Amino acid sequence: MRYLKASDIDFLAIGAAVLGSGGGGDPYLGKLMAKEAILEKGDVRLIDVNEVPDEELVIPSAMMGAPAVMLEKLPNGKEPEAAFRAVESFFGKKAYATMSIEAGGINSCIPVYTAARLGLPLVDVDGMGRAFPEIPMVTFSLGGVKASPMVVCDEKGNKVVLETINNAWIETLSRTVTVAMGLSSMIGLYVMDGKTLKEFGVRGTISLAIEIGHRIISAHKRKESPVDSILEVTKGYRLFEGKVTDVQRDLTTGFVRGKAHFEGIDRYRGTGFRLDFQNENLVGMLDGKPCAMVPDLITVLDRETGSPITTEHLRYGQRVMIIGMPCAPIWRTEKGLAQVGPRYFKYDIDYEPIEELMKRRAS
Repeated sequence: MRYLKASDIDFLAIGAAVLGSGGGGDPYLGKLMAKEAILEKGDVRLIDVNEVPDEELVIPSAMMGAPAVMLEKLPNGKEPEAAFRAVESFFGKKAYATMSIEAGGINSCIPVYTAARLGLPLVDVDGMGRAFPEIPMVTFSLGGVKASPMVVCDEKGNKVVLETINNAWIETLSRTVTVAMGLSSMIGLYVMDGKTLKEFGVRGTISLAIEIGHRIISAHKRKESPVDSILEVTKGYRLFEGKVTDVQRDLTTGFVRGKAHFEGIDRYRGTGFRLDFQNENLVGMLDGKPCAMVPDLITVLDRETGSPITTEHLRYGQRVMIIGMPCAPIWRTEKGLAQVGPRYFKYDIDYEPIEELMKRRAS
């Protein structure tokens, strides 16, 4: 166990943006909320998953919606607690702790806010090891855990409780509700006991995000590039260096979908890179050939500072470095790839681990 102070949230937010694979929502808003709650209510206990008793309930706290909308449609601060308490009421039992449903982006910070406001511990675990665009795309789904009952709240005070026959329906209905609420909402879902969490959670992801953020900020203070340090702790790879030449985005069915094109510089001069995204980066193509693909992580970094750039902040002319990182092993199973592999996203390619793709490039 350790305590998260307000100063730790700066590290958490920037590290979560790296793990967000371009999505998960800009963590800046979540960072402000989490720091404000800690300063008002006190430090948050970060506990190991093994500290959660098998029979106790853990309720994830999260934001849902299009990342670009979250920059303008601000929450009032009451929604996370409202969603959390409504889920508790449904089960007739108080939660032992809260947790992050995804390690990447804003949803690394929202549960810190909830934990501070409610005086609960935060479990050092998540259900993705990164960020994904759809609710069923969590390791808990692979273990048969139901997302419902799920509560969806907005800043106006509306509250919707969803019970569905499966997790595919929870995605459809909660997305429809969130679109009606203005394309962003706060949610409580995937309630589980400590025993299930220990079996299917991706462990240590909050600590990993904090470590990544600490390395980036420390490198900034030394006026050094943090990229090598990031790749060391994530076991990642350099994929490309270049400048943004075009970004195409469309906001459809609650998702930001699009493509970004890059022109190579320095040792990548004369090459081109295309990055496809649906909230999160999905597939990276170097000169038309895949060099990284979902569920592995693809993250765009500022070439000078090493700071992560989310999909909503990609702009023409930016000079960037694109890195790839291996996903949690559970996603590479047959069930995992059926849920989050490239064919799920309508790409006519079979998944290949980033390690194998990089070996082929080097040969």
